Amino acid sequence: MDKKKLFVGNLPWSMNNDSLKELFSQFGEIVEAIVIIDRFSSRSKGFGFVTFANEADAERAVAEMAEKEVENRKIVVNVARPREERPRTGGGDHGGRRDFRRDY
Repeated sequence: MDKKKLFVGNLPWSMNNDSLKELFSQFGEIVEAIVIIDRFSSRSKGFGFVTFANEADAERAVAEMAEKEVENRKIVVNVARPREERPRTGGGDHGGRRDFRRDY
């Protein structure tokens, strides 16, 4: 598991990549800061990821930023976990069948 990558949740809706990077840059060199955007509405989903150049800076950021208030919202900061695989069902709840018509 990459302990340099942090999950940041409960972000203010106004937060963007640059402001997220600025918020965490006080702890060390940031490789990447991304606010996750909904592809349909183009609005923030309220969470993002910050990747530091080294683990020590990331650990310090987790310790100092946990439940810090940003624009009246208590943000959540944790080491990011790998995304869990979801079963592919072929869309909808049709049991994985492409032809979901009823059998009479």
